[in-house]
Amino acid sequence: MLYTFEVPGRITGKGRPRVNTYTNIVYTPTKTKDYEKLVQQYFLLKYPRYIPLENRIRVKIIAYFSIPKGTNRKNAEEMLAGNISPAKKPDIDNIIKIVLDSLNKLAFKDDNQITKLDIEKVYGEEEKVYVEIEDY
Repeated sequence: MLYTFEVPGRITGKGRPRVNTYTNIVYTPTKTKDYEKLVQQYFLLKYPRYIPLENRIRVKIIAYFSIPKGTNRKNAEEMLAGNISPAKKPDIDNIIKIVLDSLNKLAFKDDNQITKLDIEKVYGEEEKVYVEIEDY
């Protein structure tokens, strides 16, 4: 089975857990929780009758970043052609973590089933995250 979907909008990386200094309670930052819910919603919109995958899984994630304002036309063409990659935040490992954590127990039973992972940060016309999940 193959699940593919896109999450349009600004890409958010997984934030570190925080501690309330008054109560010593550990919590997840709101920005992280909101983006995890957004990923879940776009998955459920496309696959309302999903079946969690149970075998080994291959995941492909492509994070598309918008071209910075003020970039000249030559560099913009190079960026869209894939010759210049975005070396900016969020870090690639935080993109992986937020996408996989949000789909855990939804698209697949547990993230320990993931045995192949392909991730890339590229420039595109609009910011979005493309996700492909496949059992093999």
